[in-house]
Amino acid sequence: MTYYLIAGERSGDLHGANLIRAIQQHDPQASFRAYGGEQMQAAGATLVRHYREMAFMGFWEVAKNLGTIRRILRECQADLLANRPDALILIDYAGFNLRMARFAKQHGIRVFYYISPKVWAWNQRRALKIKASVDRLFTILPFETAFFARFGYDVDYVGNPLLDALADFQPDPLFHDRAGLTDKPVIALLPGSRLQEVTSILPVMLTVVERFSNYQFVVGTVSNLPTAVYDQLLAKYPTVKRVADAAYDLLQVSTAALVTSGTATLETALLNVPQVVCYKTGFVSYEIARRLIAVPYISLVNLIADRAVVTELIQHDLTTDRTAAELQAVLPDGSRRTDVLAGYAEIKEKMGGPGASERAGKRMVALTQSDGL
Repeated sequence: MTYYLIAGERSGDLHGANLIRAIQQHDPQASFRAYGGEQMQAAGATLVRHYREMAFMGFWEVAKNLGTIRRILRECQADLLANRPDALILIDYAGFNLRMARFAKQHGIRVFYYISPKVWAWNQRRALKIKASVDRLFTILPFETAFFARFGYDVDYVGNPLLDALADFQPDPLFHDRAGLTDKPVIALLPGSRLQEVTSILPVMLTVVERFSNYQFVVGTVSNLPTAVYDQLLAKYPTVKRVADAAYDLLQVSTAALVTSGTATLETALLNVPQVVCYKTGFVSYEIARRLIAVPYISLVNLIADRAVVTELIQHDLTTDRTAAELQAVLPDGSRRTDVLAGYAEIKEKMGGPGASERAGKRMVALTQSDGL
C-alpha cells in the first residue's frame, strides 16, 4: 500500500516518523511520500517538501504569507493526484491539512487524520467539517473523545505518541560533558521550533538569566533554524550555553525550565521538570486569538489536567519580573514546585502508557487493506 503523509512542524515530523515505522510492521511493502522533515525521511519516506518552508505561526503571519501558502497547497494537491496514494495521512497542522482533507475527499482518496486539529480551542463547529472530509480521525488527548461525541463523531483514541518517543529515549551518558556544562544546576530554555516563536520569546527568557547566578542556563535550539538566529539573540549572554536537537537530554539534567507553549510543555511534564509556560506573538494575531479562544488554558499540561498545574505567562504577562518570579516558585524550595510535580503525576495517570503509534499504524493498515471504514 502507498501512504502520503503531511506534517507542517517539527513535532509532526517526529510523530509521522514513528507512525511510518508502525505501519511498516504491519505492511512491510508499504511506501511513503511526505511533506515533513528529516525524521520522516529517515524512517523511509520520500520527502517532497520540508516543513520549514510551511511553518507560519499566528493569524497575521499566515495572512502575510498567504501567497506562499496557496502556492504550496496547489503543488501539494497536484503531487497528491499524480501519485494517488491508498491513504492520505494528515498530522495536526490544521489550516493546511483541513484543505487537503477536503481536496482528497473530493477526488476519492481515503483520508486519515492523526493528531486532531485543535478545534476544541476555537471555532469548535469545525468538528463538523472534519467529520465531513476525514474518513477516520485518530486522537491523542483523552478529552477529545467526549468533545467529538458532541458532534456525533466517533473517533479512534490511540493514546499520545509522546509516550512512545519518551519510551524510546535513551539519555546520552556523555551529554553533560558534550554540552560543556558546569556543576551548577541547569535551567532549560525551550523557545520553540519556529522562527517567530524564537525571536519573540527567547529574548524575554534571557532577561532573567542575571537574576539566577547560582544556576546555568542552556537553550534548546533546533537545527531547522539558522545558527545565526541564535548567535544574534545570545550575543549579550556569553554564559548561556546551547544544545541542538537534544531537548530530552537537556530536560533530563534540568532542575526547571521556561518553555514555549506547544508540544514541549507536555514533554517537559512527562520528563518531570517543573516549568513556566511562555507565549508571545504579534499584536494582531494575539488580539484575534484572544477573542476566539474557547478554552481556559493554552498549554497541553493544563488542558489535560483541566486545572492550572503550571503557570502560563501570555503576551503582556510575559515580562522579566513575572517570568523571574514564577521561575523562582518552581525551583527547589519554591512555593509551587511540589504542586506542579503532583499535577504531573495526575497527567501521567490520565494519559496511560506508550503504544499510540503502533495502535494507530495497525488500525490504518487494517482499514486500508480491508477497504472498510
